[in-house]
Amino acid sequence: MEKNKPGKKFRKYIRTLHLYLGLATGLVVFIVSITGCLWVFQEEITALTSKVPEVVPQTNPEIYPLEAKNIAQSVFPEKYIHGTLYGGGKKPIEVIFYEEEPEFYQSVFLHPWTGEILHTEDHLTGFFHFVLDGHMHLWLPKELGSEIVAWSTFIFFLMLVSGIILWWPKNKKVRKQRTWFKWKPSTKWKRKNYDLHQIIGFYASFIAVIFIFTGLVMTFETFAKVFYNGIGGEKEVVFAVPENPSGSFKNSPKKNEPIRELMPFLKEKFPDAKDFEIHYPHDENHSIYVEVSNSDGIYYDSDYRFYDQNDLSEVPSKTIYAVYEEAGVAEKILRMNYDIHVGAIAGLPGKTLAFLISLLCSSLPVTGFLLWYGRKVKAKAPQRQEKQVLATSN
Repeated sequence: MEKNKPGKKFRKYIRTLHLYLGLATGLVVFIVSITGCLWVFQEEITALTSKVPEVVPQTNPEIYPLEAKNIAQSVFPEKYIHGTLYGGGKKPIEVIFYEEEPEFYQSVFLHPWTGEILHTEDHLTGFFHFVLDGHMHLWLPKELGSEIVAWSTFIFFLMLVSGIILWWPKNKKVRKQRTWFKWKPSTKWKRKNYDLHQIIGFYASFIAVIFIFTGLVMTFETFAKVFYNGIGGEKEVVFAVPENPSGSFKNSPKKNEPIRELMPFLKEKFPDAKDFEIHYPHDENHSIYVEVSNSDGIYYDSDYRFYDQNDLSEVPSKTIYAVYEEAGVAEKILRMNYDIHVGAIAGLPGKTLAFLISLLCSSLPVTGFLLWYGRKVKAKAPQRQEKQVLATSN
């Protein structure tokens, strides 16, 4: 008996920790899980419901990036243009406006060959913006909501680990009982709820920890750096646009600006690219930043390329955001983080798995609360009634 006491005490501490952490973060975990579940197929659903018109492809050159910028700027004259997306095929050119404070996020869609304004879209409205805001900020002010989500996610990570410890039985016979539902017609809802919490929690935990871990990498900058350095990374975990090696931009009326030749240059160099997102230089000293998408539905294998404003010579990057094929193992793993988080890394099966795991995780705070409520709150009710009867009789 004495030998078992330390083990029992340890499990008791773990159970108490699991309980109070669950009660403290249950609502947050439920919201983050449900919204994450809804977000998984956002791209596919948005593509089906999009109001952006298609265009008939032509053989003549498309309008060049500065033309697209000037046309779109007429719609929102005082707003900052984040970049211009050339999707090719039947897709119009998308000029993206974004400002952080006060937040402004809209797109202007242009006809690639005539420059006609086809459509404008506000990304801060609609169902999926509501979902993402809940997932990242709980519909609270960003500074407050993001902190609550971040630390609740970390706590949920600890809860999954403690839950596995509590689940793990001492012998094989009990272990079999905890790996599948064995309900009889006479099984009460309390037992069913207990089994749902334990069995679903056990199976979901091993995959959920991956999604939670990737969420922590995106949430905590220090956590991301420690993880990256821990797997052998040596580059800077920041995004930075390098300066022009040739110095300040030297515009001359005798020659076309190099950026005019950028799109023909990119299409010739990367004929298999899915799209090109052009980011205009911050000033005359910085290079042109281009994100070259190499695959549909994923982001990790995109190339981050930088070109001198004066001659379009390629400028190397010292950060993890560079050419994918030239990246080391640590860089590739870190760049895969978002695609792993939403399951896109494994295509449609991966997204389906992410959807199901998020849905199962959302059930854990509910079944856990019902367990606590049934044991503590309802159990005290008969005792209170008994005391009232005794008091009345006296």
